Amino acid sequence: MNNVDLEYAAKKGIVVKNVAGYSTESVAQSTFAMLFHLLHKISYFDTYVKSGSYAKSPIFTHQGRSYWELKGKQFGIIGMGTIGKRVAEIAAAFGAKPVYFSTSGKNSYTKWPQVTFNELLSTSDVISIHCPLNEKTENLFRYSEFKHMKPTSILLNAGRGKIVNEADLAMALNENLIAAAGLDVLEYEPIKAYNPLLSVKNPEKLLIMPHVAWISEEAREELMEGVYKNIVEFIGY
Repeated sequence: MNNVDLEYAAKKGIVVKNVAGYSTESVAQSTFAMLFHLLHKISYFDTYVKSGSYAKSPIFTHQGRSYWELKGKQFGIIGMGTIGKRVAEIAAAFGAKPVYFSTSGKNSYTKWPQVTFNELLSTSDVISIHCPLNEKTENLFRYSEFKHMKPTSILLNAGRGKIVNEADLAMALNENLIAAAGLDVLEYEPIKAYNPLLSVKNPEKLLIMPHVAWISEEAREELMEGVYKNIVEFIGY
């Protein structure tokens, strides 16, 4: 809803309706797709095989890159709404330990531990953003926040682009303050040609998707059904 001027709409008597929950499964699944792409170094290993290097190998495996397991690791979630809860469930299924920070301060969900923002930053192995963009969350992740994160940690953003300062993220990746980042959202969409993220020294450390986490076939069908229901409700038949 942050793309709509709700105050102006209210003044002009324009009804604004949202379709809630249609993309929960799609975004949660995409979050882990980004994570495993980065964590397991999928692009590197795929390129290693397709380049012909594996065919020349004297052994059955290749240890050019390493990865760690989610089991026993802390999975920090920013925003414990519907999507955040689903992500926590999936993380727990892999044996990770979900914790969360409530950006509004109003969430009191008790299934997973709620921690302070600074504690989540300094103790989490994965940090996944699933909160709305507002005055409290814009530029929530800046250079100072990246300095508090583990150098082995992975940041994922499937919320809104402006929650993460992109220039600061580029510096953090270049300086190895964090291990990797996966983004489905950006400050400006489509991405600007001058975006500093496009010039990160090691492209393996950064995955950028063009805002497609929500776009599964099932999610789009549910969205259209929701839009139809909203129109029917508005016109009264």
